[in-house]
Amino acid sequence: MMKPAAHHPPLAAGWLAAAPPVLPPALRHWLFRPGALTAGLRQVGHVRLRVLAEYADGAPRDEALAMGIAPGSQVWIREVLMSVNGVDTVPARSLTPLRASHGAWQGMRRLLTRPLADMLYHDSTVIRSPFACRRLASPVPFYATARDVLPADRREQDAGRVWARRSVFWRQGQPLLVAECFLPGFWDLIANQPAPPLVPHQRTAR
Repeated sequence: MMKPAAHHPPLAAGWLAAAPPVLPPALRHWLFRPGALTAGLRQVGHVRLRVLAEYADGAPRDEALAMGIAPGSQVWIREVLMSVNGVDTVPARSLTPLRASHGAWQGMRRLLTRPLADMLYHDSTVIRSPFACRRLASPVPFYATARDVLPADRREQDAGRVWARRSVFWRQGQPLLVAECFLPGFWDLIANQPAPPLVPHQRTAR
């Protein structure tokens, strides 16, 4: 019997179901850290979220494969940038079928500057897939999001150092793909710090 899609990592060309052992332990920890990422970031410092863009578009092949939908299908996309103690650290990109953005995942359109986790970790019917990870490169749609928020004077140098993770949340049979990556500034911020323990996500004020 085949496993449901929710039990498979969202793989496509270049995405890995496990972090390469040559990566530093801190990087491997954060790439596969369970629970809400915002909860972990708040243990590092003060988190601020800025919405970069929200729009409808056709699903790129890489992301369509991850969600199990046809490439070019209409999706709703939300891109944000999280900073910790004023340092830009984690861009994130979320997609769901356009119809689902008016149905199972309609809350995605009402988040404003609240994190996606506010919608995901208070519903016991939501199922999360295992993580997939990769070093970002230009064929991946998320690469442009990450590259554009890097400082202009270090953009070319730092873009190839960015590792990302992604997973798919399922609700009422509808997928919500969430990809997150860690900018070089994040690793500078947590240098020589132990990995914070897992804590439950706390809903942010509206």
